[in-house]
Order: sequence, then structure tokens, then C-alpha cells
Amino acid sequence: MSLLMANAGLAEEPHVAPVRDYFISSVQPWLSDPVIVQAVIAQNGMNAALDQAAIAALDQKWRAEIEAENHPMVDEVLANRLSTFLRSKQDESGGTITEVFVTDAKGLNVGQSDVTSDYWQGDEEKFTKTFGAGPGAIFVDVAEKDESTQMLQSQVSMTIVDEDGKPIGTITVGVNLDQL
Repeated sequence: MSLLMANAGLAEEPHVAPVRDYFISSVQPWLSDPVIVQAVIAQNGMNAALDQAAIAALDQKWRAEIEAENHPMVDEVLANRLSTFLRSKQDESGGTITEVFVTDAKGLNVGQSDVTSDYWQGDEEKFTKTFGAGPGAIFVDVAEKDESTQMLQSQVSMTIVDEDGKPIGTITVGVNLDQL
């Protein structure tokens, strides 16, 4: 096998560099904003004692509320200060950002621009390849076409750190590739 063929699996998909560059220039500057950092730190304090069973129960409750007429847990997250901040950043992007959400150190949603299908992101690559990798870690997921919007998009995620550089949570941003 040639060296070129052996390294073919290591080649970066063409969308990765522009998504990463957009994220670094347009999103990363927000990550030190007190609205984000304080919300994540506060939720980390509230959720410090949660075990996996409690996390699963919260995730199940979230998923059930999405389908229900009443959704107090979802409404509370969507109405918080961080979610308002994230919606404004999405709006300011002029259609480049399709969604944005922030998690705590356990991978639970802290704030989001739109409703996510689940509350716990901790078992997904967007969390494990960023928070699990430490400060500075950026993960750009595969490009996918949204069937409802016909939009080609990718998610990019990064670890959020506190003022001491300690990982406290993550941010995930959906990027409309047609806008880059």
C-alpha cells in the first residue's frame, strides 16, 4: 500500500477548514462573555451531584416535554438569559449560524437558540471530542443536508473554559455551509 493511500483516511473533509475558521473568527470571541461563563458555572454548581441515572431522567423528561403540550423544563431553558444571548448571536450571523447551544460539564444543556432534540449531549462526539479533550479542543462534525430546509450544514463544537483556563462546558454551533 502506498503512503498516499495509507494517509487517505486522514485527509480533512473540505468543509472542515472553513467551518473551523468561521468559528474561530466569529464565535470563539463570545466564549469569554460573562453571560456564557456565569451561566455554565452556575449550572455546574447545581448539577455537581447528579449521577448518570439522574442525567438520564432529565434527558427523558426533556424528550417527553418536546412532544407534550406543556413543557416547563424546555420553556425555562429557552427563556433564560443565556438562550436570549445565543438567539441574538444567531440572528446577528445573517443565516450562517443555524443553531447554537451551550452545555455544562456533564453535557446538559445550559442555553440554546432553538429546542434541541435531547437535553444531554454528554454521550455525543460534540461533547466527548471537545470537553473530554480539554481547553482549546475544536471538533467539526460531518456535513449533512437538512431534509426539511435542504441546507448543507455542519456542527462545530469547542470546550468553554473559565477565567483560569479550566474546562467548564461546551458550545456547539450549526453552520450553514452555503453561507461560508
